[in-house]
Amino acid sequence: MKLYYMPGACSLAPHIAFREAGLPFDLVKIDRSKKTEDGEDYLSINPKGAVPAIKLDNGEVMTEGAVIQQYIADKAPAKKLAAAAGTPERYRLQEMLNYIASEVHKGIGQLFNPAMPDDFKEVVKKGLAAKQFPFIEKALAGKDYLMGDFTVADGYMFTVLNWTKMHNIDLSAFPNITAYMKRVAARPAVQEAMKAEGLLKAAA
Repeated sequence: MKLYYMPGACSLAPHIAFREAGLPFDLVKIDRSKKTEDGEDYLSINPKGAVPAIKLDNGEVMTEGAVIQQYIADKAPAKKLAAAAGTPERYRLQEMLNYIASEVHKGIGQLFNPAMPDDFKEVVKKGLAAKQFPFIEKALAGKDYLMGDFTVADGYMFTVLNWTKMHNIDLSAFPNITAYMKRVAARPAVQEAMKAEGLLKAAA
């Protein structure tokens, strides 16, 4: 399989999932002009133009991060990155993935828009601090990970919350989130993914 990504973008979440699952895959970097490293037009691969996308071994392309992460998890069931399909636990995982996508990803992600006025950015940040962050803080109370054990939801949550550093959003008022981010960042698969994307320096 191939994973199309941009460094540090939401494609980091399935990248983490691949490494946690121990599945073979190839990384294909996309640049801002929507070209792959070898000059291929990314829009011919994914007409949506966004990352992530994966190309399956049969040539089919799958898009949308939350779906891709579940696909990866289901390819390595022994790793327990997602509960079995059809179980209540799987629906709870999907509930969390949808929440991350619609509330946290979109909430923080909109701050990357260069056309957004600074005063509106402050409104967005205050909204996150008043609504989304308190919910996540409470969801993590007494738990190491969102669902108890590590799942693909954690790779996704870590990826989008990591963007707070780029936007100078202080998470120190949320000790559960702060500890969680350190905990996820320390996982070997997360370290490997971030190093591969140039987000961390490899050990000398």
